[in-house]
Formats: sequence, C-alpha cells, structure tokens
Amino acid sequence: MTKRLVILVSGRGSNLQSILAACHSGQIPDTQVVAVISNRPGARALELAMTAGIPALTVDHRGYGTRADFDAALQKQIDDYAPNVVALAGFMRQLTPAFVRHYEGRMLNVHPSLLPAFPGLHTHAQALEQGVCWHGASVHFVTAELDAGPIIIQAAVAVLPADDEQSLAARVLATEHRIYPQALAWLLAGRVALVAGRTLWREPPQTATREAIAPSLESSS
Repeated sequence: MTKRLVILVSGRGSNLQSILAACHSGQIPDTQVVAVISNRPGARALELAMTAGIPALTVDHRGYGTRADFDAALQKQIDDYAPNVVALAGFMRQLTPAFVRHYEGRMLNVHPSLLPAFPGLHTHAQALEQGVCWHGASVHFVTAELDAGPIIIQAAVAVLPADDEQSLAARVLATEHRIYPQALAWLLAGRVALVAGRTLWREPPQTATREAIAPSLESSS
C-alpha cells in the first residue's frame, strides 16, 4: 500500500526537493507526497509543489490570534490528506504540545546542528563562535520541547578554518538533503519508531547509518 506524506514548509523548499527526488527514485519507496502546506503565502516551496503537481496550500499564521488556533487550522488541513507521516522541512513555527501529541511518532524534523548542541536558530553562527571542530545536521522525532526529540540519524561536517556562516551552512544543507530522505524511508518502512520517548529500531541500523554519515565526513576533509 502506498504511504502518504504531508510536508510542512516556510521557505525555499530545498529539503522538499530532496524528498521529492527520493520518492521519485525509490529511495523512499511506495510513498506519495500528497500535500505541501506553508504558513507563508509566498514560500517558494509552494511553487515547487505546484510544478510537481502536488496540492500546495497555505495556512497563514498571521490570520490567527493564538498559536493554538493556528495549529488547530493547520491540523485540519493536514488530516484532510490522511498522512502516514508529517515532515517538517524548513517549517519555521514552534508547535503546541496538543498538535505534537496528535502526530506523535509520525512527525519528523531536520535541524542544522548535531543535537543536542545548538537548538533553535542561528546554529552556524553558534558553531563558529564556540569554535567547535564538527558541525552537522540531525533528523529527529518532533516532541513538545523545541529540537529535543529523539534522534534518528545525524551527519557531521568538519568546521574548516576559512569557514564563514555561508560556507558552513552550504555543507550542512547538503547533509540534510542526504539524511532526511533516509530517515523518512526508515520510518515509513516501519524500521524505526518512537516508543516511550525513545527511538526504537526494529531492524539494525548500524550499516545504513555509517553509510549516511561517512560521505559528509569525506566531503569536508
């Protein structure tokens, strides 16, 4: 049976593109992106969805008085498409606990740092200011606490002496494009689950995890 995936966006849609490509290539098998929903009417990701023939919807957060009201409207739109999984792909809104509970174990996010380091915004600036040797990206289950959900996969890049925010961000983004489709494929195939607040593997992930991380290390040397 084909699995159904709804993607939430706010911006340009580069992770959306990588997910669509992975569905098309079979890296995420037997899966259809059934809707792309943005909280920003002008998000470029909506254009990408329409070009791909995918329903592109906007739930503008500015039209709601509270976060709870916005989340309720967003939840209704999502549930109209009956997704198996919801993917946050550059979705720049903090979600209410009630919304998160509704999709518990079925909602993933990709974050541009090696969590638990540098949650929130401006992760690349924080990495450079702290002088860390390694930076990267994490895909995790979404929980009520911001960027604190159990991690499924991470990829690291070396922080180079000549790096600025832009160069570091570009390399981290490339790892996001690689590991996010992998995590979605595992979740949709039932290989990984959220159980009692922890990531539970139903099949050994070690080989696949090393393969996902190794290219990012090599490309940053």
